[in-house]
Amino acid sequence: MNILTNEDNPNTLKLIIAAKVVQQSVTVKKVEPKESFLGRLPSIELSSGLVLFSTNAAMQLIIPPSEELKIINSKWLEWEISQLQSAITFYGSTGIYKTTHKSGLWSLLEELNNVLKDKKYLIKDNNDLSLADICIWVTLWSTVLVTEIGNELCREYQHINNWISNIESHPIIQDSIKEYKFERGLKAISSIQAVSWFPINTIQNFRSPKSADIQLSPTKEKEMEAVSQEEMHIISSNWSSILYPDVKNFPYPVLPKKDEKNVLITSALPYVNNVPHLGNIIGCVLSADIFARYCRQRNYNTLFISGTDEYGTATEAKALEEKTTPQSICDKFFDIHNDIYRWFNIGFDYFGRTTTPEQTEIVQKFFLRIKSQGYILSETVDQLLCESCDRFLADRFVEGTCPRCKYEDARGDQCDGCSHLINATDLISPRCKVCSNRPIIKKSEQFFLDLPKLENKLKEWLSTVENGWSGVARVVAKPWLRDGLKPRCITRDLKWGIPVPIKGFENKVFYVWFDAPFGYMSITKRYTKEYEQWWKPKDIKVDLYQFMAKDNVPFHAIMFPASLLAANEDYILLKHLMATEYLNYEDTKFSKSRGIGVFGTDARDTGIPSDVWRFYLAYVRPETQDSNFNWVDLATKNNSELLNNFGNFVNRALVFVERYFESKIPPIELQEDDLIVLALAQRELSSYICAMEQAKLRDGLKHILAISKHGNQYMQFQEPWVKIKGTDNDKKRAGTIIGISCNMACLLSALLAPFMPSTARELRSQLGLATNSYGYIPDLITNILPTAHKIGKPSPLFKKIEDKSIETLRKKYAGKQETTNEHSDVKSLDNAIAELDTKVKELKAKHDKSGWQSSQVQIFSDLKKKLSDLISEKNKSSDSKNKKPEIVLVPEQNGDVSMDVASLESAIAMQGNLVRTLKSKEEKSVWQPEVEKLLKLKKQLADLTGIAPTSNEKKSKKKK
Repeated sequence: MNILTNEDNPNTLKLIIAAKVVQQSVTVKKVEPKESFLGRLPSIELSSGLVLFSTNAAMQLIIPPSEELKIINSKWLEWEISQLQSAITFYGSTGIYKTTHKSGLWSLLEELNNVLKDKKYLIKDNNDLSLADICIWVTLWSTVLVTEIGNELCREYQHINNWISNIESHPIIQDSIKEYKFERGLKAISSIQAVSWFPINTIQNFRSPKSADIQLSPTKEKEMEAVSQEEMHIISSNWSSILYPDVKNFPYPVLPKKDEKNVLITSALPYVNNVPHLGNIIGCVLSADIFARYCRQRNYNTLFISGTDEYGTATEAKALEEKTTPQSICDKFFDIHNDIYRWFNIGFDYFGRTTTPEQTEIVQKFFLRIKSQGYILSETVDQLLCESCDRFLADRFVEGTCPRCKYEDARGDQCDGCSHLINATDLISPRCKVCSNRPIIKKSEQFFLDLPKLENKLKEWLSTVENGWSGVARVVAKPWLRDGLKPRCITRDLKWGIPVPIKGFENKVFYVWFDAPFGYMSITKRYTKEYEQWWKPKDIKVDLYQFMAKDNVPFHAIMFPASLLAANEDYILLKHLMATEYLNYEDTKFSKSRGIGVFGTDARDTGIPSDVWRFYLAYVRPETQDSNFNWVDLATKNNSELLNNFGNFVNRALVFVERYFESKIPPIELQEDDLIVLALAQRELSSYICAMEQAKLRDGLKHILAISKHGNQYMQFQEPWVKIKGTDNDKKRAGTIIGISCNMACLLSALLAPFMPSTARELRSQLGLATNSYGYIPDLITNILPTAHKIGKPSPLFKKIEDKSIETLRKKYAGKQETTNEHSDVKSLDNAIAELDTKVKELKAKHDKSGWQSSQVQIFSDLKKKLSDLISEKNKSSDSKNKKPEIVLVPEQNGDVSMDVASLESAIAMQGNLVRTLKSKEEKSVWQPEVEKLLKLKKQLADLTGIAPTSNEKKSKKKK
C-alpha cells in the first residue's frame, strides 16, 4: 500500500498506525500538493489500483469495524473530520493561536472529556485501539497539544489528558511515531490546511479570516463549496446500515440516571405582577423550552421546570395599587402566566410558584445552614419608617432628592438621574410613596451574606464553567468579581415574604433576590419528593442549564452559587448560563401602559398560530446583541422561509408520492447527485447539532432552513415531474428523487419539532408516522422511511400573512393615541387652573413639599400645558404681524430654544411630574430620557439665573 503525502501532514500518521494494527506494510512518498489529484493529501493507492483521497474512509477500509461498533465509529470519525479538525484549522489559520476563538474549540473538548470519564479507550467496552481513538488522538496530539494552550487543555480536561497518555504509551503508537517523523503544532495545522477541504466552520465562536486577510480565488471558492469524496462515502455507507433510533419514553417522575446524559433546565422565574411581553418570553421560557425539547429528542434524561416569582416589594406595591392582598395578586397573575405559556406550547415538566410551603422550608433551611457555616453577618442599619403607614419603607416605597445630583425623584436604592446606588436614609426630603408623608430614621438589625468571604470560591468555580456560558452572561458576570464583592443584605422589614426563622427577627422577611433562586429547588420538590436526586446527586453527573435575559445574570452567576457554596452540602452548581440581550419592539421598548408591543395575552388575538410566533422569536433571538421585533419582517419570514421554502419543499415531495406512487415511498437507488444533496444536508445536520448543544438556537433554526433549501434546489434540478413521464428507468429515477426528498422531509420534521412542535406533529401525520413522538434527532443521515412506507394525506403546513393584516396589527400595537377631553377651550382650562391653583396654595400653606407634591400638582401642570398648547394653536391661525412669540414649555433636545425664568420653572415642574408618572408605570429605558431632559432644564435655569442647583436646594430648605 502506497501513501502519498505532503510534508508534516499528521493525517498520514493515522494511516501508518492503522497499517501496523493489521500488520500491513506501507510505503510513504512525499509530494507537493500540486502533484496530487484535486490537491487532496494524503492519498492511498491500493494494490487493486484503487486510489482513496479520504483518510477516514481509508481507515475504515484498512480496519473494518465490527457491525456493533460501526455506528459509533462512524459518528466519531464524522465528528473528528467535520468539527474537531475544522475547528483546529480555523483556530490556527493565521499562524498564531487566536485565544478569542478558544471557547468554540473548548466546547468540543468538553464534549470529548465528558465521554472519556473513567475510560481507557473512547468506545465503551472496547479494550483496545479503535478507529475513533486513533483518528482523534492523532489530531490532538499533533496539533494543539504542543501549543501555548496545551498545558491549559491538559489541566482543564483531565480525562482527555489521561486518555492521551494511555494511547501514546501503546506499543503500536510508539512504533508509528518513530517511523513517521514530522513537526507538530502550527506546522502540522498548516500542512492539513494546504491539502484538505473543510465545510464552512460550524463552531459559531470562530470567524473565518476576513477577506482583507485572505483572498480566495474563484476556483478555490468553488472548491470550498464542493462535496468531498469522503463525505459521499460516509453517506453511502450509513444510508442503509444504520437503524434510525426511537425517542425514549421517560417514566414519571423523570430522575437522573447513571451513565446517561442528565440535563436539568430552568428558565428565570418570571415576576408575577405583570404580563410577559414577547421579549420576556423568548428571553427565558421559550428559549429553555426549545432547548429542553431538543434534549428530549436526543434521548437525554431531561427535566425542565420554572414558575412565577411571587414575593417582594413589587407584589406589595401592586396589591396596594389594586386595593387587594398580595396573595390575590399572585393568584391572578399566576393564572395569566400559565395560560400564556400553555398557548405558546411551553412544555414544562412542572410550572410552579414560590409562595408554597416547600419554598419556605427550603429557604429557611438553607439560611440556617449558611449561618451555621459562618457566612452570615448581622449589622444594624438605619432605615426609614413611615409613622403614618406604620411600616418600614423598602426601596420601592420611598422617594426623595438624590444627595449627589439633586434629582428629586430618586428611589430608595438607586438614583435614576445619575444612576448611582444610594441608601434610602441618604435621600434629601424623603417621602413615603404611599402617603407622601416624611418618614423618620429608625435603627433596624439585618442579616447579610458575607460575599467577600466567598469570593475566592466563586472565582475558582467560575473559572471551571464560564466557557459553557453565553458571551452575554460572561460579560455581565465578570465585572462583579473584578470590582470586588461586598456583603449583601438578605433580609428586610416587609410583610410579604418568607419569614426569617430567628428569634427577634419574626417581623422580617428574606430579600426576594435571596429567596427566589431557591424556587428552582422547591418547584422541583413539588414535581417529585426525590428532588435531591437532581439537586444533590450522588455519583451521578447532572448538567444544570439556566436561561434568562441579561438583567438576571448577577443573581444566578454570583448570588445563588455563593449561597450554595456557603451551604457546603454538595449541591450542583450552574454549568451553562444561557443569557440573552434584549428584544425591542419596532425600534422602541415594550410598554404595557402605553399599549406599545405585543404581550402574551395579545398574541393569540392576532390570529397568527403560536408556532409562527415561536419560529419568529427564535429567528430574531437576541443571542449576542439587542434585536428587534418587526411586523413586516415577521410576515416576510413566514411567507418566504416557512411557506415558500420549508412548506413548499415538503408539500411538493408528499403530493408527488400521493399522485404517482399510491402514497407509498418508492425504491431508492442512490446515485452521485443523491449523495451530494445528502452530504450537504449532513453538513447542516452536524452544524445544527453543534449549535443546539451550545444552546445557539437561532443558528440551529437557520441550519434547518438550509436543509429545506438544499431539498428545493435538488428537486428543481432533478425535475422528477419530467422523469415520471419518461422511460421505465426515468420513472425509477423519479422514484429515487422523491424517496430521498421524503426522507429529508422526515428528518426536517424532527429537527423542526423543538421550534414548532404543532407543525412538526402535523408533518409527521402527513408522513404517516406516529404523532405521540416528535422523532429522534440523529447524528448521521440514514434511510428513515423504508420502501413501501405509506404516507398520510398531504396538505399545506403554512398560510400566507397578507400585507393588509400586518398593517392592521402594526397600528393596533403601535401605542395609545391621546384623546380629547372636556377641557377643550381656553375658558374652561382657565377655570380649571384657577380652581386647582387655590387647592395647591392651601396645601403649600399647611405642609412641606413632601406633603403637597401630589396628584393635584400633576393635574395642575398638565392643565397649564394644555392651555399653553391651545393658545399657541390659536396664535398660529392669527395674522402673522400680530403673532406673539410662542412660549415653549418643553424644549427640544438640541436645547437651542431660549426661555425666560418663569417658563423654565414651569417646564421643570411639568417635566418633573412627567418623570414621576412614567416611573410609576414604565421601564427605565422609557423614562430615563425624560430624566435627562429634566436635568438639562435645571442646568438651563442655573445658567440663566447664576444660581447653582445645590444653592437652590439649600435656599429651598431654608424656606421650609
